[in-house]
Amino acid sequence: MKRSSTSIYIAVLLITAFIFSFLTIYAFGEHKNGGFSVSARSAVLYQPEIDNFLYSKDADVRLPMASTTKIMTALVALENSVLSEIVEVEDSAIGTEGSSAYLRHGDTLTMEELLYALLLQSANDAAVAIAFHIGGDVEGFSALMNDRACQLGLTDTHFTNPHGLDDDEHYTTARELSLIAAEAMRNPTFKKIASTYKKTFATEDRTRTYVNHNKLLRLYDGCIGVKTGFTKKSGRCLVGAAEKEGLTFITVTLDAPSDWSDHKKMLDFGFESLEKITLASGFDHMYKIPLLDGESEYLTVANPDGAEMITERTEQEIAEHVRLVKYGIAPINRGDKLGEIIYTSDGKEIARVPLVALESVKKKENKGFFEKILSIFD
Repeated sequence: MKRSSTSIYIAVLLITAFIFSFLTIYAFGEHKNGGFSVSARSAVLYQPEIDNFLYSKDADVRLPMASTTKIMTALVALENSVLSEIVEVEDSAIGTEGSSAYLRHGDTLTMEELLYALLLQSANDAAVAIAFHIGGDVEGFSALMNDRACQLGLTDTHFTNPHGLDDDEHYTTARELSLIAAEAMRNPTFKKIASTYKKTFATEDRTRTYVNHNKLLRLYDGCIGVKTGFTKKSGRCLVGAAEKEGLTFITVTLDAPSDWSDHKKMLDFGFESLEKITLASGFDHMYKIPLLDGESEYLTVANPDGAEMITERTEQEIAEHVRLVKYGIAPINRGDKLGEIIYTSDGKEIARVPLVALESVKKKENKGFFEKILSIFD
């Protein structure tokens, strides 16, 4: 009887431990495809240059995005206006719920200031002011946002407003939000604003200072953006981006209690996993080859372009093979391809760099007998 009770006790302990482990995994989002866990309900780590998702967790689940919406708001605004445009603030924008730039009746601001208010202060009133100025109203601007999403090939993203306040028809996925962020970061003005910690605008009437809500700018070395977001329905949302040694990663978390930690883990994993290497620099391979039937005897061939590649951080050896014609035959135009450099790793080709003529050479004129005699007296 004693032995049976002990067995039952052990069984209960094992079942309890299993249930506890399951609940812990469910609550804190244990996910092992990167060897680490994140708190987010949905998350991705994206490398835009090679279009590769190094880490994902429920990346295609439609979820609310809160103020990370403003990434698309800013992108559409930048593509449909100029920074110096003067925007008259519509009364409809004043007093918009949530984060605010405290716009007032009769205010006129440049589009540049509104974009800083939008991305740093996460100002909802600035978002509505932009929407009315460009789209005529919130619905018109939202249509522009959805058109831009369609252009990016997104099928699980839909906007009903420019600020991200809760709406059942306003949603995205972690995967698609990373693609929106990547597109926005290709715009140099967006990238400059999103990476700014503090910005002050002063006029004769007032001075406004906008401070970026994105703590990653201070917490993570190399961070260059992008946008925070929060509502009670969406939870904490964050889009991050960091750049080191020419390599950029974009991170997204939706509904993440520990978003700062989640992003640091994902970014660390990205930079520890991949590196950008230089295979060739421009003009670091130059050759002189004989030239037949040309006005000169030799021709210079080189690689005007360099080559880089993103690869895993391994001990792989890269071999270089130069293929070049033995001689050229005139006429030759500048830029004509006369060879190439082939790079291989483990016997597999990974890149090619063309070798081209650096100058044009005309065909040598063949003079007749009398022309040669006459040329003696020239």
